[in-house]
This record gives sequence, structure tokens and C-alpha cells, in this order.
Amino acid sequence: MLLSRRSCLLGLAALSLPGCMGGGVPMSAPAARPAPMRPEANPEFDRWKAAFRGRATGAGIPTSVVGPALDGAGFLPDVIERDRRQAEFTRTLEDYINAIAVSDERIAGGRAALSRHGSTLRAIEDRYGVEAEVIAAVWGLESRYGAERGDVPVISALATLAFDGRRGAFFESQLLAALRILQRGDTSAANMRGSWAGAMGHTQFIPTTYQDYAVDFTGNGRRDIWAGDPADALASAANYLARMGWQRGQPWGVEVRLPQGFDTGLAGRGSTRSAGDWAGLGLRDMDGGNPPAHGPASLILPDSARGPAFLVYRNFSVILRYNNSEFYAIGVGHLADRLRGGGPIRGSFQPDRFGLRLAERQELQERLTRAGFDTQGVDGVIGPNSQEAIRAYQRARGITVTGSPSSDLLDRLRRGA
Repeated sequence: MLLSRRSCLLGLAALSLPGCMGGGVPMSAPAARPAPMRPEANPEFDRWKAAFRGRATGAGIPTSVVGPALDGAGFLPDVIERDRRQAEFTRTLEDYINAIAVSDERIAGGRAALSRHGSTLRAIEDRYGVEAEVIAAVWGLESRYGAERGDVPVISALATLAFDGRRGAFFESQLLAALRILQRGDTSAANMRGSWAGAMGHTQFIPTTYQDYAVDFTGNGRRDIWAGDPADALASAANYLARMGWQRGQPWGVEVRLPQGFDTGLAGRGSTRSAGDWAGLGLRDMDGGNPPAHGPASLILPDSARGPAFLVYRNFSVILRYNNSEFYAIGVGHLADRLRGGGPIRGSFQPDRFGLRLAERQELQERLTRAGFDTQGVDGVIGPNSQEAIRAYQRARGITVTGSPSSDLLDRLRRGA
């Protein structure tokens, strides 16, 4: 996970990779578990594998590793399809925080994880200096506390993407790194499973990041981020954050209020000031006090100047090294705060491009389904299923067919029209 996730694999719409780490929270909550990917015969892929064998052995990987791994690697057309797919909808900050990254379910799961693995997480905190709640938050966003580690054979996925060629050099480097993991004996090719883009384990490391930052916390001689026991994976994530410069005991950021007439041109991660300077410009914390002083801070406005505002510190930049998305970094930081007992974000989230907030989109889906136009879920995401339900409703009612939500449409449904 190391280049700057979202810059390293982008095209991954909501996946990206931490120093290209791994997966991150998808922009929509998963529905049913997807069907296993099926390999398909592809003579060109077989020829590519034959040529790659020479490059792999030339790079010093023994044939005893390369041969069996590539013999078992199949061409996965679904991987190519996912790599090409563009996002069908975008999420607002409210959606991402309240419906996904810091949902009630994710908070409850994090508290359960802290209870179940508390001694391990505290031991990791003591060794690497990264708070247990922060490690748990990363774990929660990356794999729902281990529940969604991915079940795609990594060697097949990486070989397919390297063969495809769109980012061939990058994926070939990941495939070579994966083979070196097998050479070292940390796991087997059969056990090396993860996301369609090669992110692996509880904390979704890609192979090059694994090589540089994975650790054997349990002391069994293997850096096993795939095991049911998450200790190695959680320690590896902590090691990564520590190596990126995490400062124990320092916040990632703090929510602030802007004064009337504030110059929002001062916002942005490229501009830093001391807390005292920000206070001099009229910024206050949510209780009316001066922002806390924890070194240089930047002001970010991820939901426009009218939405929640945050002063962010060094640790925010460290989270961004795991996944270069402000939403993701806010999600990790805020989830960690909630796991410590902190409260929700207090600023006013802004409506989406249709003028609706999350609760209104959920209500619209609920009312459509109740009226006989099934949206296949009530999550606030106006994706293909909801759009088709809206079109069906509009056709049935003889109104202009757009497939788009609106406050007028919601009002009609409320009236039972």
C-alpha cells in the first residue's frame, strides 16, 4: 500500500491502495457476497505467463516457486471488468461518514473488536506507538474487522492485470513481490487471497507494501496477515503508520466553527498555521474555545464552506499515506474518536446534487419499495436499482421519466400520489 493509494491504482473508483495499501471502505456498502470469480481459457494469457516465467526467474525467484504459482494462475475476466468500471454514483461526506465509515454498525463492531482483541491491540500500541482505537479504525474500514478480507486468488488477479497491460508495469511489480512472499514462506499461493486488485488480509496490504512493512508480531516465523488471528495484520498496519511518522497522543484533527465572513481561500492542506494563528482568524472549536495547539494545522472543508470544517494535524497526513483520500482519513480519525467515546460530527452536512440528504434518499427508497417499486435496499445510494425503480414509478404515474431523485418526487410519494 504505498504510493498514495488513490493515486497508485486509480481507476479503482473506491478502492485505491495505501502506499497502495489495499481496499479501503467501498463507496457503497456491500450487498450480498459476490459470486466467486471464474477463470476462463485465454491462450494469449498463457503465452504471457510463459514469457513472465523468464522475467521472474531472472529476478532471482526460484523455479520451484514460480512454476507452481503460475501453473495455478488463471485468467479472470471479472478482474478486468472491475478495473475498467467507473463509479456509477458519488457519495457525499454525510453518506460516507454516517452510512459507511462511521455507521452505528461499524462503531459497534469496533467496540466489540476492542473488547475481543484488547490485549493484543494494547500490546501493539505499546510497541509501535499507535493507539489501539486508531488501529481498530483502520481494520474496520479496510475489512470490516476481518469479515471482508477478499476471496480472490491474488496471483491470478495480479497476473491478469499485468497481462492486461493498462497498468502492466505496476501490476507486474506487485506479482513479483507476491512471488517473493511465497518464496519467503509466509503463506501459500492457495491461501494468498484478497481483493480483485491484489490487496490482502485484514488490513489490505498490497504485496510491495507487505514486503516493506509487514511484521511477525506473534513470533511464529511468518508474517501472516491472512490468518483468523489478526495480530500480525494489525501490528503491520501499526508499523506502517509508525514508519510514516505517527505521533502518539496527538489528534488527527478537530472539528471547528468558522466566523462569519471567513476567507475560505485560506483552507486547504497546502496552507498551515499554528492553532494560535487560526484562533486569531476567528476559528473556534465546537464548544467555543480556541483550537488545541498540536503543531502546524491546516483547515479542510470537505463538504463545502457550509458543511463541517476541520483543523487537521500531522497525524491526518499520516493516515493519508495509508489511503490518499480526505474522506478516508476523516473516516479513520472520526471512527477512532467514536471508539474512544467521542460524539458525532456536529456541523451541518450539505445535501447532494439532487438537493437531498441521506435520510431523505433513504425515505424515498423506502416509500418506493412500499409502493411496489423495489429499490433493492434502503441505503441512501441512488444507484442503478434505485434509478430503475424511479423510472418504473414515473412511467406508471405518467410523469416525465428521468430516473433521478428529487424533493418533488419524495413529496409525491409522501402524498401517496
